[in-house]
Amino acid sequence: MKKNLLSVAVAATIMVPALPAFAQEDAQMVEEVVVTGSRIERANDVSVSPVTSVSAEDLKATGVVRVEDLINDLPQVAATQTAGQANGSTGTATVSLRGLGSQRTLVLIDGRRMPAGSPLAGGSGADLNQIPGALVERVEVLTGGSSATYGSDAIAGVVNFIMMDDFEGVRFESQTSVYQHNNNNSDMQDLVTSNGFDVADGSVTDGETNDFSMIIGANLDGGRGNVTAYANYRKIDAVLQADRDYSGCAVSGSPDSFGCGGSSTVPWGRFTDFGANKGDTTEGFDYSVDGDGFTPFSTLYNYGPLNYFQRPDERWTMGAFGHYEINENAEAYTQVMYADDRTVAQIAPSGAFFVTNDLFCGNPFLSDEQYDAICGVYGLGKDQFVSDLEVVNTDPDTGEVTTTPGAIYIGRRNVEGGPRQDDMRHTTFRGVFGVRGDINENWAYDVYGQYSEVSLEQTYLNDMSSTRIRRALDVRADVDGNPVCQSVLDGSDPNCVPWNIFQEGGVTQEAIDYLVLPLFARGTTDQEIVSGYVTGDLTDYGVKLPTADTGVAIVAGLESRRESLNYSPDSGFQNGEGAGQGGPTLPVDGKLSVKEIFTEANIPLLSGMAGAEYLGLELAYRYSDYSTDVQTDTYKVAADWQPTTDLKVRASFQSAVRHANIRELYRAQSIGLFDMTYDPCGSRTDDDGVVIGPEYSEAQCANTGTTSTTYGGNFDSPAGQYNYVGGGNPDLAPEESETVSFGIVYSPEFVEGLTVSADYFNIQVTEAIAGINPETVLRRCAETGNALFCDAVSRGANGNLWIGSAGITATDVNIGFFETEGVDINANYGFDVGAYGSIDMNYIATYLTKWDQQEFVGEPIESCAGNWNSSCGTPTPEYVSTLRATWATPWNVDVTGSWRYIGEVTDLGSNGADFDAISYFDLAAAWSATDNVTVRSGISNLLDEEPPLTADAGAGIYGNGNTFPGVYDALGRYAFLGVSVDF
Repeated sequence: MKKNLLSVAVAATIMVPALPAFAQEDAQMVEEVVVTGSRIERANDVSVSPVTSVSAEDLKATGVVRVEDLINDLPQVAATQTAGQANGSTGTATVSLRGLGSQRTLVLIDGRRMPAGSPLAGGSGADLNQIPGALVERVEVLTGGSSATYGSDAIAGVVNFIMMDDFEGVRFESQTSVYQHNNNNSDMQDLVTSNGFDVADGSVTDGETNDFSMIIGANLDGGRGNVTAYANYRKIDAVLQADRDYSGCAVSGSPDSFGCGGSSTVPWGRFTDFGANKGDTTEGFDYSVDGDGFTPFSTLYNYGPLNYFQRPDERWTMGAFGHYEINENAEAYTQVMYADDRTVAQIAPSGAFFVTNDLFCGNPFLSDEQYDAICGVYGLGKDQFVSDLEVVNTDPDTGEVTTTPGAIYIGRRNVEGGPRQDDMRHTTFRGVFGVRGDINENWAYDVYGQYSEVSLEQTYLNDMSSTRIRRALDVRADVDGNPVCQSVLDGSDPNCVPWNIFQEGGVTQEAIDYLVLPLFARGTTDQEIVSGYVTGDLTDYGVKLPTADTGVAIVAGLESRRESLNYSPDSGFQNGEGAGQGGPTLPVDGKLSVKEIFTEANIPLLSGMAGAEYLGLELAYRYSDYSTDVQTDTYKVAADWQPTTDLKVRASFQSAVRHANIRELYRAQSIGLFDMTYDPCGSRTDDDGVVIGPEYSEAQCANTGTTSTTYGGNFDSPAGQYNYVGGGNPDLAPEESETVSFGIVYSPEFVEGLTVSADYFNIQVTEAIAGINPETVLRRCAETGNALFCDAVSRGANGNLWIGSAGITATDVNIGFFETEGVDINANYGFDVGAYGSIDMNYIATYLTKWDQQEFVGEPIESCAGNWNSSCGTPTPEYVSTLRATWATPWNVDVTGSWRYIGEVTDLGSNGADFDAISYFDLAAAWSATDNVTVRSGISNLLDEEPPLTADAGAGIYGNGNTFPGVYDALGRYAFLGVSVDF
C-alpha cells in the first residue's frame, strides 16, 4: 500500500543521535586496544595505518537497513553489487575499496574472514547481507594492502565489522522506510511519450522497507561471561524503472540529444537477413509484422520499464555471540551466525534472439504477402527453405565470384510470457569457536576454528528454449491443413507446439507453455579456518631500547585455510539452451588451501623526549604456501612519531598479494556478452541518418576476419552487446601490490575538541588478474595483425560478432596494472553551546590525484581519476566528501544534518555524458521519549536530486536505469521512521 511521505517522516525535522558521524581520533593515552591492521594491542587508538571508523549510531542516524548503503557513502568506497542491480546481479551486496574491485577487498567480522558471498560469477566478494546491522558496534575501514596481517585479498584494504557481544537486557527495534520522488523531468517525459511509451508522472512513493530486530543478552556467573542472541527480519519491496520518468526508456545518444533506444528483438517481430541475401542481383530485407503482413522494420523495443530499479528482497538473520571465562588463563568464545536472503532480479522478457537462420517457405502461418517478401521475391517455392537461395557476389576488383546460401534471422520478444526473473536465495552459516587468554603477565594467546558455508538456490524463470524456438518455427501443414511442427511429424519432439509470430495476436498460451524453459542451479562456497597466535610484551625480559619506556611487543602465529566452491547449473544453463542467457553457463568445482606463518613486531624507539613524545616502528611478515604450488611473502614496515602531545606523524609501506580465487582458476570457458558501441569494421547510421563507413581499412579489417563481401556491412548488434569467450586459468600467478601511506593526526591543545587527520596514499597493483577487454583484442588485431589477438577473433557468416558462436576469446591472464593515489582527510570538532547543548561536527573527504590503469604491457596508461566510461567503467570522481553536524539539544532531541558531495566526472565514451558535481542534503533526528524508548526519523536526499543520466550505464559497469545506483541516489528521497525499545 502506498504511504504518504509525511506519514513516514513525521518527525523528520526534529530528531537524530548525538554523536560524531565517524569515530574521532584521539591522540590521548587510553586503555590498550586492537585497531584494524594489526593484532598488537596499543596504548593508543590512533593506528599507524589510517583507519576510518563508523559507529552503530551512524548506521541508525542514516536510517539505512542495508549495510552496503552506509559503506558506499564513504569516500574510499566504489559501489559494485547493490540492491539497484538487475541485469548482472549476483543477489549479493559487496564492497570495493578504492575502486579496485570487491575481490581485492577483504571483509572481516571481529578480525576474522568472511566467506565468498556467492558461487555465482562476480560473487567472490563477501556478501554484506550476512551482516546483522542491529549487532554492529562499529565498522573500521583500512585502505591499502594488509596481507601481512590478514593474508590474501587485502590488496585494496580491509573492512572490519566489530560486533556487539556484551549486551544485557532485551531490545526491540523496528523501522519503516520508503522512497518518494516527484516525476517532473519534462525533457524525459516528452522524449518517452514522443516515442509512444507510457511515462511516470507526478509524485510516487514506493520501495517500502520494513525491518524488525530483537536482541536478548545476559551476563553469566557474576559477570564471568555473556551471551547475546539476535534475530532480524527485513523485507524490501521492488521498484520498477517504469516508476521513474528518467528511466522510462533506455536512452541513446548524448545528454543534449537523448533518444529512446532499445532492442531490435521486438514483440512485433523482426525478420531480417542482416545483409546476407544482398548479392549482385538480389536485395536484402528487414521487416516487422503488421496484422498478417510485413512492414519495414523501424521501431525498437523499450525494454527498460520492466527492469527492477530496486530488487525485492526478504532476509532472515539470527545468531548468538558468547564468551565465558573458564579461569584466569582461558576464556572460551563463540559466534554462530545464520542468514537467509532471497532476492529477485527482473529484466525484460526473453524471446528469439536471432537464434535461427533459416525458415521453411511453406510455413502455413505465412500469409501470401509474407511469403512473397522473403521467399517468392527470390524465386523460392513453398517446398523450399530460405537457405536454398544462392547468393552470388562478384568482387569488383578481382572479378572473383562467390556463392553463399541465403539466410533469415528472426528476433521476437516473448512479451506474452512475462519478464525474465532470476530468483536467487543465499543461505549462510558461520560458526567460530575459540579460546583466548593470558599465559602470564607478558604473554597472551588466541586460538580458534571457523567454518562458513554459503548455499545458493537459483531459479531462472520465463526464459525460452533455443531448441524449442527452432522447432516451433519449423512448421508444416498436416494432411488436414493444420499447422504442425515438423518435429511432431518426424517424431523427434511430439510435444512441440507451433509458434505463430507471423500474425498479431497469433501466439497461444500452449505455445508459450512449450517454449518457456525454467533454469535451475545450485551451488556452495565453503571455508574452513584454523588459526592461532600468541602476543608478547618483552619489556620485562629487557628487550627494549634504553631510549624507550616500553619494550618490544610481538605476535607470532599459524593459520590454515581451506576454501571450496561448487556451482552446478542444470543442463539448460550448461548447454546455453536459455535463449536470453547470452551463452552457456558452465559448472565450476574447485578447492584451494593455504598454510601460513605470520609475525608482527612493535618496536618503541624513543619516548618521553623533547621532540619525541613517542617514536616507534611496526613490522609484519607473512609466508603463505598454497595448494597450487605457489608461495608468497608479504610484509609491512611502518612508523609513527609523536613529536608533541597534540601531533602524530605516521607512515607505512606494505607489500600485499592476492592469490587467484577458485573461479579465476577453475571455471570453464564459456560465451558471455560485452558492451561495444559499434563494430569498427562495419557501417552504421548516425542519429541524423548519415551513413558512417568503417573505422578501419579493408586490409585492417581482413585481419579480424572480414571479407571483401562483408567489409563495411551492417553487422552492429542493435543492443550494443557482442559475444566473448571468457574462462579461468589454473596457471595464474598471484597479483602483487605495494602501498605507501603517510600522514598526520593533529589535536591542537588550544582548540579543545578538534582533531584533524590527513593521509596520503599510493597503491600500485601489478600482475592483476583480468581478461583483455574483447574490444581491445579486436582493435589490436586490426591495427597490428598480431596472431596473439587475431586468433581470438571469430566472425560469423556475414561478419558479425554477436550471432550464434561468433565472438572474441578473452580468458583470464596476469596482465593488468592499477595505480591509485590521493589524500584522505578526516576532521572532527565538538563543542558546547552553553544551555543549548553541544554540537559535534565531522568532515571526511578523499581527493583523488591518480587512478591509472594499463590493460597489458605495451598499452597506453589510461587515467580514470575524474572520469568514467570506456575501460574506466563506473564514475571515479576526484573529490568526494561528507560534512555532518549533530546538535545534542537539552530537550532529549538530537538533530543531524549532512551534506554529501560527489565531484564531477568526464565521459570518456563517444556520447559525451559528462556528469556535473552533485550535492545531497540529509536531515534526521532522534527523540529519547523515555529512558527506554527512542524514536528516529529522517529524510535523505532532502531536495529530491535526480541522478545524472547516460546511455552507457550498462550492467557490466554496475549501471541500471540510465544511471549508477550505489554511486548516486537513484530513486529520490529516502524517508524513514523507527523506534527502539529497551526492556
